[in-house]
Amino acid sequence: MKQQLLEFITLISSGCMTEEEIARIADEAAQAYADPAAFLAANPDINYDDSFPIPLGEWVVVGSLPETVLFQGDSYEELLQQIIESFGPDVPFNIKPKQLAKVEPLKALNRIQVQLSSMYKEKGGYVLLDISEPLDDELQAVLVYTSDLPRVMELAVALGIYAAPAYETLKAAQQG
Repeated sequence: MKQQLLEFITLISSGCMTEEEIARIADEAAQAYADPAAFLAANPDINYDDSFPIPLGEWVVVGSLPETVLFQGDSYEELLQQIIESFGPDVPFNIKPKQLAKVEPLKALNRIQVQLSSMYKEKGGYVLLDISEPLDDELQAVLVYTSDLPRVMELAVALGIYAAPAYETLKAAQQG
């Protein structure tokens, strides 16, 4: 499992984390999956209990991701603002958060996805991926390279971590 966690975290971090950070999170998450009680006993400062809708190992993975990797918010405006900030001022975006203010969710998500798809052509662009169960916010996502998406989805299934392309999922939900 640790190897799968290493690969999963590496792929969802899209180059924004060091190998050391990734290895530490994978190691802690593997311990938390293997023996939650022992992990909690060894880490009394962790604020996790059985009422959480996700396993402790998944909570460790998601909770350990830096804000340059995990984007959380209650609106697509907030999500886009965080994504833009994670890329820094040198990366131009053709879309601004305020342009999403009065737009329905599917259109807002489509605009974000179109922007992300046009970036980093060598990897086929990025896909905004809903991840895990949001605990405090409506939306929770990471960016993955389009070329890595099939492997990320395989690993998510193997690890039991919910992951789905945000735009495709919302589109399917609205059509269903």
